[in-house]
Amino acid sequence: MEDHVLTTTQVAKMLGISVRTAQLLIEGGTLTSWKTPGGHRRVFRAEVQALMARERPALPTPPVRMAANAAVASPDGYPVGPDEADRLLAVERSGLVDTAPEAAFDRITRLAAQSLSAPVALMTILTPTRQWFKSRQGLDMTESPRSWAFCNHTILQRQVFVVNDLSAHLAFASNPAVAGAPHFRFYAGAPILDPGGYALGSICVVDYQPRWLDAEQAKTLESLAAIASSEIRLAQTERALRQLQDQRERKLRAIR
Repeated sequence: MEDHVLTTTQVAKMLGISVRTAQLLIEGGTLTSWKTPGGHRRVFRAEVQALMARERPALPTPPVRMAANAAVASPDGYPVGPDEADRLLAVERSGLVDTAPEAAFDRITRLAAQSLSAPVALMTILTPTRQWFKSRQGLDMTESPRSWAFCNHTILQRQVFVVNDLSAHLAFASNPAVAGAPHFRFYAGAPILDPGGYALGSICVVDYQPRWLDAEQAKTLESLAAIASSEIRLAQTERALRQLQDQRERKLRAIR
Protein backbone atom coordinates (compact mmCIF):
# COMPACT_ATOMS: atom_id res chain seq x y z
CA MET A 1 0.00 0.00 0.00
CA GLU A 2 1.28 3.46 -0.87
CA ASP A 3 2.22 5.73 2.02
CA HIS A 4 -0.21 8.60 2.45
CA VAL A 5 2.43 10.73 4.19
CA LEU A 6 5.70 11.51 2.39
CA THR A 7 9.14 12.71 3.38
CA THR A 8 10.90 15.45 1.42
CA THR A 9 13.01 12.82 -0.33
CA GLN A 10 9.91 10.89 -1.36
CA VAL A 11 8.31 14.10 -2.64
CA ALA A 12 11.41 14.78 -4.75
CA LYS A 13 11.36 11.26 -6.20
CA MET A 14 7.64 11.46 -6.98
CA LEU A 15 8.02 14.80 -8.78
CA GLY A 16 11.28 13.84 -10.51
CA ILE A 17 13.17 16.78 -9.04
CA SER A 18 16.08 17.25 -6.65
CA VAL A 19 15.61 17.13 -2.89
CA ARG A 20 16.70 20.78 -2.74
CA THR A 21 13.99 21.82 -5.23
CA ALA A 22 11.41 19.81 -3.26
CA GLN A 23 12.51 21.64 -0.12
CA LEU A 24 11.94 24.96 -1.90
CA LEU A 25 8.42 23.95 -2.92
CA ILE A 26 7.64 22.89 0.65
CA GLU A 27 9.26 25.84 2.41
CA GLY A 28 7.70 28.32 -0.01
CA GLY A 29 4.19 27.00 0.65
CA THR A 30 3.55 25.52 -2.81
CA LEU A 31 3.18 22.17 -1.03
CA THR A 32 1.40 22.30 2.33
CA SER A 33 3.44 20.52 5.00
CA TRP A 34 3.88 20.15 8.73
CA LYS A 35 6.72 19.35 11.11
CA THR A 36 7.04 16.16 13.11
CA PRO A 37 8.12 16.36 16.77
CA GLY A 38 11.63 15.66 15.48
CA GLY A 39 11.54 18.72 13.21
CA HIS A 40 11.17 16.86 9.90
CA ARG A 41 8.78 18.06 7.20
CA ARG A 42 5.98 15.79 6.02
CA VAL A 43 3.57 16.15 3.08
CA PHE A 44 0.40 14.29 2.18
CA ARG A 45 0.68 12.26 -1.02
CA ALA A 46 -2.61 13.78 -2.21
CA GLU A 47 -1.03 17.24 -1.98
CA VAL A 48 1.80 16.17 -4.31
CA GLN A 49 -0.63 14.50 -6.70
CA ALA A 50 -2.67 17.71 -6.85
CA LEU A 51 0.49 19.70 -7.67
CA MET A 52 1.40 17.24 -10.41
CA ALA A 53 -2.07 17.57 -11.92
CA ARG A 54 -1.69 21.37 -11.97
CA GLU A 55 1.90 21.55 -13.15
CA ARG A 56 2.26 18.65 -15.54
CA PRO A 57 0.75 20.39 -18.59
CA ALA A 58 3.30 23.19 -18.21
CA LEU A 59 6.38 21.07 -17.70
CA PRO A 60 6.81 19.31 -21.06
CA THR A 61 8.53 21.37 -23.72
CA PRO A 62 5.81 23.37 -25.51
CA PRO A 63 5.78 23.79 -29.29
CA VAL A 64 8.84 25.82 -30.20
CA ARG A 65 7.57 29.26 -31.18
CA MET A 66 10.92 31.02 -31.50
CA ALA A 67 14.47 29.96 -32.23
CA ALA A 68 17.65 31.88 -31.51
CA ASN A 69 19.14 31.05 -34.91
CA ALA A 70 16.09 32.56 -36.64
CA ALA A 71 16.18 35.82 -34.68
CA VAL A 72 16.70 39.18 -36.34
CA ALA A 73 17.81 42.50 -34.89
CA SER A 74 15.11 44.98 -33.92
CA PRO A 75 15.52 48.69 -34.78
CA ASP A 76 16.83 49.18 -31.22
CA GLY A 77 19.44 46.45 -31.65
CA TYR A 78 18.05 43.62 -29.52
CA PRO A 79 17.14 40.25 -31.09
CA VAL A 80 13.53 39.29 -31.78
CA GLY A 81 12.08 36.03 -33.01
CA PRO A 82 10.29 35.61 -36.34
CA ASP A 83 6.91 35.45 -34.58
CA GLU A 84 7.41 38.48 -32.34
CA ALA A 85 4.05 39.93 -33.42
CA ASP A 86 2.25 36.78 -32.28
CA ARG A 87 4.27 36.75 -29.06
CA LEU A 88 3.20 40.32 -28.31
CA LEU A 89 -0.44 39.32 -28.87
CA ALA A 90 0.13 36.53 -26.32
CA VAL A 91 1.49 39.10 -23.86
CA GLU A 92 -1.65 41.18 -24.35
CA ARG A 93 -3.89 38.11 -23.90
CA SER A 94 -2.14 37.25 -20.65
CA GLY A 95 -3.52 40.39 -18.99
CA LEU A 96 -0.43 40.57 -16.79
CA VAL A 97 1.13 43.89 -17.75
CA ASP A 98 0.72 46.70 -15.20
CA THR A 99 -1.23 44.52 -12.78
CA ALA A 100 -0.78 44.52 -9.01
CA PRO A 101 1.72 42.22 -7.27
CA GLU A 102 0.52 38.66 -6.67
CA ALA A 103 1.63 36.40 -3.84
CA ALA A 104 2.11 33.38 -6.11
CA PHE A 105 4.64 35.16 -8.32
CA ASP A 106 6.33 36.95 -5.41
CA ARG A 107 6.84 33.57 -3.76
CA ILE A 108 8.56 32.28 -6.92
CA THR A 109 11.00 35.21 -7.20
CA ARG A 110 11.71 35.03 -3.49
CA LEU A 111 12.56 31.33 -3.83
CA ALA A 112 14.74 32.11 -6.85
CA ALA A 113 16.72 34.70 -4.90
CA GLN A 114 17.11 32.45 -1.87
CA SER A 115 17.94 29.20 -3.63
CA LEU A 116 20.45 30.77 -6.01
CA SER A 117 21.88 33.21 -3.44
CA ALA A 118 21.18 36.11 -5.80
CA PRO A 119 20.67 39.72 -4.67
CA VAL A 120 18.11 40.32 -7.45
CA ALA A 121 15.37 38.02 -8.74
CA LEU A 122 12.69 39.08 -11.22
CA MET A 123 9.66 37.91 -13.13
CA THR A 124 9.84 39.91 -16.35
CA ILE A 125 7.27 40.52 -19.08
CA LEU A 126 8.51 41.90 -22.41
CA THR A 127 6.18 44.38 -24.11
CA PRO A 128 6.93 46.21 -27.39
CA THR A 129 8.83 48.95 -25.56
CA ARG A 130 9.32 47.85 -21.96
CA GLN A 131 10.68 45.11 -19.76
CA TRP A 132 8.08 45.21 -17.00
CA PHE A 133 8.61 43.44 -13.68
CA LYS A 134 5.54 41.53 -12.54
CA SER A 135 7.50 40.52 -9.45
CA ARG A 136 10.85 41.68 -8.14
CA GLN A 137 13.18 41.02 -5.22
CA GLY A 138 16.13 43.29 -4.43
CA LEU A 139 15.39 45.93 -7.07
CA ASP A 140 13.47 49.19 -6.67
CA MET A 141 12.77 49.94 -10.33
CA THR A 142 9.53 48.50 -11.73
CA GLU A 143 10.54 48.39 -15.40
CA SER A 144 13.30 49.16 -17.88
CA PRO A 145 13.45 49.96 -21.60
CA ARG A 146 13.03 46.83 -23.70
CA SER A 147 16.48 47.44 -25.20
CA TRP A 148 18.06 46.91 -21.75
CA ALA A 149 16.51 43.47 -21.27
CA PHE A 150 18.87 40.50 -21.04
CA CYS A 151 15.63 38.51 -21.27
CA ASN A 152 15.42 39.39 -24.98
CA HIS A 153 17.85 36.49 -25.43
CA THR A 154 16.16 34.21 -22.91
CA ILE A 155 12.80 34.21 -24.70
CA LEU A 156 14.42 32.96 -27.91
CA GLN A 157 15.15 29.56 -26.37
CA ARG A 158 13.70 26.99 -24.01
CA GLN A 159 16.69 26.27 -21.77
CA VAL A 160 18.27 28.49 -19.13
CA PHE A 161 20.22 31.40 -20.61
CA VAL A 162 23.32 32.34 -18.59
CA VAL A 163 25.91 35.10 -18.93
CA ASN A 164 28.70 34.64 -16.38
CA ASP A 165 30.22 38.10 -16.84
CA LEU A 166 28.06 40.65 -18.63
CA SER A 167 30.88 43.18 -18.80
CA ALA A 168 33.04 40.74 -20.80
CA HIS A 169 30.28 39.77 -23.24
CA LEU A 170 30.20 41.56 -26.59
CA ALA A 171 26.40 41.74 -26.64
CA PHE A 172 26.05 43.16 -23.12
CA ALA A 173 29.17 45.15 -22.19
CA SER A 174 27.65 48.41 -23.45
CA ASN A 175 24.21 47.78 -21.92
CA PRO A 176 23.32 50.79 -19.72
CA ALA A 177 22.62 48.50 -16.76
CA VAL A 178 26.10 46.98 -17.14
CA ALA A 179 28.23 49.94 -18.19
CA GLY A 180 26.47 52.19 -15.65
CA ALA A 181 24.38 51.86 -12.51
CA PRO A 182 23.36 49.38 -11.20
CA HIS A 183 26.45 47.72 -12.80
CA PHE A 184 25.05 44.22 -13.24
CA ARG A 185 27.61 41.49 -13.93
CA PHE A 186 25.76 38.16 -13.92
CA TYR A 187 22.46 37.04 -15.42
CA ALA A 188 20.58 33.74 -15.60
CA GLY A 189 17.01 33.38 -16.83
CA ALA A 190 14.48 30.74 -17.85
CA PRO A 191 11.49 31.59 -20.10
CA ILE A 192 7.93 31.67 -18.80
CA LEU A 193 5.41 30.40 -21.34
CA ASP A 194 1.74 30.93 -22.00
CA PRO A 195 -0.57 27.98 -22.86
CA GLY A 196 0.27 28.37 -26.56
CA GLY A 197 4.01 28.08 -25.95
CA TYR A 198 4.82 31.77 -26.44
CA ALA A 199 7.52 33.17 -24.15
CA LEU A 200 6.09 36.15 -22.27
CA GLY A 201 9.25 36.89 -20.32
CA SER A 202 11.34 35.09 -17.74
CA ILE A 203 12.13 34.17 -14.19
CA CYS A 204 15.67 35.44 -13.77
CA VAL A 205 18.36 36.21 -11.23
CA VAL A 206 20.98 38.95 -11.47
CA ASP A 207 24.15 39.63 -9.49
CA TYR A 208 26.62 42.47 -9.16
CA GLN A 209 29.58 40.08 -9.39
CA PRO A 210 30.55 37.59 -12.14
CA ARG A 211 29.63 34.04 -11.15
CA TRP A 212 28.62 30.64 -12.49
CA LEU A 213 25.48 28.53 -12.34
CA ASP A 214 25.84 24.80 -11.72
CA ALA A 215 23.53 22.15 -13.17
CA GLU A 216 21.47 21.86 -9.99
CA GLN A 217 20.90 25.61 -9.84
CA ALA A 218 19.92 25.69 -13.50
CA LYS A 219 17.37 22.93 -12.86
CA THR A 220 15.95 24.91 -9.95
CA LEU A 221 15.54 27.98 -12.14
CA GLU A 222 13.83 25.90 -14.83
CA SER A 223 11.46 24.44 -12.23
CA LEU A 224 10.51 27.85 -10.87
CA ALA A 225 9.86 29.17 -14.39
CA ALA A 226 7.66 26.13 -15.08
CA ILE A 227 5.65 26.85 -11.93
CA ALA A 228 5.22 30.48 -13.02
CA SER A 229 4.08 29.28 -16.45
CA SER A 230 1.51 27.02 -14.81
CA GLU A 231 0.22 29.88 -12.64
CA ILE A 232 -0.27 31.95 -15.81
CA ARG A 233 -2.12 29.09 -17.50
CA LEU A 234 -4.41 28.62 -14.51
CA ALA A 235 -5.16 32.35 -14.32
CA GLN A 236 -6.07 32.48 -18.00
CA THR A 237 -8.30 29.41 -17.65
CA GLU A 238 -10.08 30.91 -14.66
CA ARG A 239 -10.58 34.20 -16.52
CA ALA A 240 -12.04 32.36 -19.53
CA LEU A 241 -14.42 30.41 -17.28
CA ARG A 242 -15.58 33.62 -15.60
CA GLN A 243 -16.25 35.18 -19.00
CA LEU A 244 -18.29 32.13 -20.07
CA GLN A 245 -20.24 32.29 -16.82
CA ASP A 246 -20.94 36.01 -17.35
CA GLN A 247 -22.13 35.33 -20.90
CA ARG A 248 -24.40 32.54 -19.68
CA GLU A 249 -25.90 34.76 -17.00
CA ARG A 250 -26.52 37.58 -19.49
CA LYS A 251 -28.30 35.16 -21.83
CA LEU A 252 -30.46 33.87 -18.98
CA ARG A 253 -31.39 37.42 -17.97
CA ALA A 254 -32.27 38.21 -21.59
CA ILE A 255 -34.56 35.16 -21.78
CA ARG A 256 -36.37 36.13 -18.59
